[in-house]
Amino acid sequence: MKRKVQPVEGQGCSWQDYSGSWSQEFHDLNSFAPYFSYVSVPNVPYLDVGIYRESRVKSLIKAHSKDMYRLLEQVHFDGNYYRIKCVNSGEWECCWDLAIRVQFFGKIQGMVLYPKRLVSQKEKKIVYRSVILVNPYQLWDEALVNRFWNLQERVEFLIAGILFHECIHVMISLGNILPSGFGNTDIFLEFRKMLEVSNAKILSSELHDVQFRLWNLVLFGASGSENEPKLLERVQEIYEFLINEKYSNQKTGKVFHSPFKNEKIARKYAWIAAVKAGGNIQVSKRVWQVEVRRLSIALRELYNGIDMQLNGN
Repeated sequence: MKRKVQPVEGQGCSWQDYSGSWSQEFHDLNSFAPYFSYVSVPNVPYLDVGIYRESRVKSLIKAHSKDMYRLLEQVHFDGNYYRIKCVNSGEWECCWDLAIRVQFFGKIQGMVLYPKRLVSQKEKKIVYRSVILVNPYQLWDEALVNRFWNLQERVEFLIAGILFHECIHVMISLGNILPSGFGNTDIFLEFRKMLEVSNAKILSSELHDVQFRLWNLVLFGASGSENEPKLLERVQEIYEFLINEKYSNQKTGKVFHSPFKNEKIARKYAWIAAVKAGGNIQVSKRVWQVEVRRLSIALRELYNGIDMQLNGN
């Protein structure tokens, strides 16, 4: 039976920061537009993205990950929060709520919003809430159209692929935050293996090159008031983000038969990492762009090295 989550209330509640790729506070998604929308396309006045079948999307995901299916089984794609996991850790209960929303909203295929966590001292409960936004705007991609002539099947396949990618991020977060052992899904353990390989001695040269470029970019984006330990912490956080995206793209590409080359992943996420590092506050845009390109090259070499080690070559 599904459980729609009610907010934790009482004087003992306080909002605390939870660091994530997209950190925002969401009290009520119902204040947004409806969870489906319409888009104009050639010769078709309106397209209702709500034509997809949730059961079909979940079936596509279940075929490749039972852990992820269990995560999504009781969640409806209506923008409302549903409780997906609760575990006890001593006196405290840790719960995770998930909301999924499918809607056309520009040219970002999908994103996970990691909001602040809700802590109730009175109830001894910590509630983590995540929002996944899915944007199937690439419905008219030539390769996808050739593969699925039926529009409904095309929408469902595209939503499943985007959702699979974003759920990987959620499952890795669950593994990092929940008490030891409770969040250890196959996906989390595979990611931890990749992260360990990326930090292995045999890849120390590639690792140091990437971290050096990240350090420069963090310095370029520093406000001036941050101390060295804080900047080093940001470097490590961005580095783990880059390995997270390597794993997520690789896993999703393999499952949905749309693999991305390391060069493309490195180029895309080097730029995102540079933005996360703070931008070009301290240097000219040209100097910043040169360092982003250098990070992209270093990241590609690290990604290639990780593949070689994981494949046993």
